[in-house]
Formats: sequence, structure tokens, C-alpha cells
Amino acid sequence: MRYTKEELTEAQRQLDSTLHKLRETVRTLEGKERPERYRSQITLARRRIRALEIALSLIRDALEGQGEQT
Repeated sequence: MRYTKEELTEAQRQLDSTLHKLRETVRTLEGKERPERYRSQITLARRRIRALEIALSLIRDALEGQGEQT
């Protein structure tokens, strides 16, 4: 499926925002008095962070590919 440069750029912006919020969530949970109580939430957030990093990498690759075609 093909996406426009504008669609990819907007997706990148939205994912960057979500990634920032997730990283802040992990910092907050790790900073709690007893972070071990939040282990599952921290693990889930870290997995989501990694998934978003992969998605953003693929979007950047797609944007670079579009730049070469023009």
C-alpha cells in the first residue's frame, strides 16, 4: 500500500508524540516509591516504546525512499 508524503509525515508526528508520552510514563513509574509494584505496566510500556521506534524507523525509510523517487 502506498502512502503520501503528507500521510507519512503526519503519522510520524503522531507516533513521536505517543512515544514521548510513553517514555514519560516509564520515568514516572520507575520513580515511584515501590516501582516493582508497577513492573507489568513498565514492561508493557517498554514493549510499546520499542514497537513505536520500529514503526518510526520504517516511516523514515519510506520517506527517504519517496525523496529518491522525486
